[in-house]
Amino acid sequence: MIKKLFKKVFGKSAPARVAGAAHLIPYSEHKVSRDGISYGAKRVTDGLQAAGFQAFVVGGAVRDLLLDRQPKDFDVATDATPEEVRRVFRRARIIGRRFRLVHVMFGEETVEVSTFRRAIDAEDAETDEHGRILRDNEFGDQKQDAERRDFTANALFYDPTSQEIFDYHNGYADIRANTLRMIGDPEVRYREDPVRMLRAVRLSAKLGMKLDQATAAPIFKMKELLRNVPEARLFDEMLKLLLSGHAYECIKKLRAMHLHHGMLPMLDVILEQPMGEKFVMLALQNTDQRIAEDKATSPAFLFGALLWHEVLVAWKAKQEAGEKPIAAMHAAMDEVLDRQRAQLAIPRRYDTVMKELWLLQPRFEQRGGQRPMRLLALPRFRAAYDFLLLRCQSGEAATELGTWWEEFQHAGDERRAEMLLPDTGGPKKRRRRTKKPGGAAQAELPIG
Repeated sequence: MIKKLFKKVFGKSAPARVAGAAHLIPYSEHKVSRDGISYGAKRVTDGLQAAGFQAFVVGGAVRDLLLDRQPKDFDVATDATPEEVRRVFRRARIIGRRFRLVHVMFGEETVEVSTFRRAIDAEDAETDEHGRILRDNEFGDQKQDAERRDFTANALFYDPTSQEIFDYHNGYADIRANTLRMIGDPEVRYREDPVRMLRAVRLSAKLGMKLDQATAAPIFKMKELLRNVPEARLFDEMLKLLLSGHAYECIKKLRAMHLHHGMLPMLDVILEQPMGEKFVMLALQNTDQRIAEDKATSPAFLFGALLWHEVLVAWKAKQEAGEKPIAAMHAAMDEVLDRQRAQLAIPRRYDTVMKELWLLQPRFEQRGGQRPMRLLALPRFRAAYDFLLLRCQSGEAATELGTWWEEFQHAGDERRAEMLLPDTGGPKKRRRRTKKPGGAAQAELPIG
């Protein structure tokens, strides 16, 4: 009855079994059950198919299920337009301007639904002088949608109703062979969108798949095209890479392919410093471990770690030039962030956290008087302490310093009092004295 109602409302017949040039892989071969699909994705595909449309789970979710991984989210592709999708589901909203998508909400789950797109012919596409496509948002059919995707492993369509996989580019075989392969001519595809070079590195590291030779070969000679990518988009891709849970392997691959230039422009300089390289790699491994343990991660913490040694160099230079330590640190932080922002669009919302992490590091050296207690009370103490531990592990700071703070923060009042070192925090602020109307001197609170 529901299907009849949808047919009456939308004027659609039952969804056609579209195979075309696709290789249909049955459940008996791939073993991906409908039970592995999220509740929301099943509701979306069932609802669209009941309304007479085609609807499939696509992309990374299908790939991850075939690799026995748990997908982070489930995307759906359909021949329904965004307006038609919104008519089927009550809690749905259209997002985007150039590339319109529909978000369908089911409790805490949001399913992203896209209409099949087609690749625009080179002569018709709007490109820049380097061949990068600037506008690409034409509706198409399922086969055309598969052709415009980047890698064969991401061009699989899973039908939760029939439990079949539609494969247009031998992506299923590539996944079984643990190979990441570009669809079409890699040089053309990289020229259309240079970010695909970074995606190739990120996905191969994340999935543990080897890059197909033809896919990897053009990257070195075409890496300069990354300079033409908008800064904001490059930052988004960098953030995905660093928070992929496999940042350590990603950076190693970036270095091997000489792709780290232009992403974080000073990353190559940092990695050439013996102590700096160890510190950065420890920060990446720490982030990967936190993601594996499903713990919260902070982009600001990671960027702060990547730029820390640049701040140290600038801070030292300014002190040697005669600036006082605190003023020199503030000037060094601003200099490094301004220089970095000119190349990579690190949002200013991260500045405050990064600066707090950096400014608190010298304060860990102050272990006398009330300074340790005041440091413990700061909201950013724990993050700054984790930052200190990385410095200790890398050999930049004394191991004893990290051990002292580990015990001090968990000790009782009596033990803390025993642990305090002689106060060497410098001369105390002098109190100003004023005269009372009668002539007697009166102490005022310290200034500042």
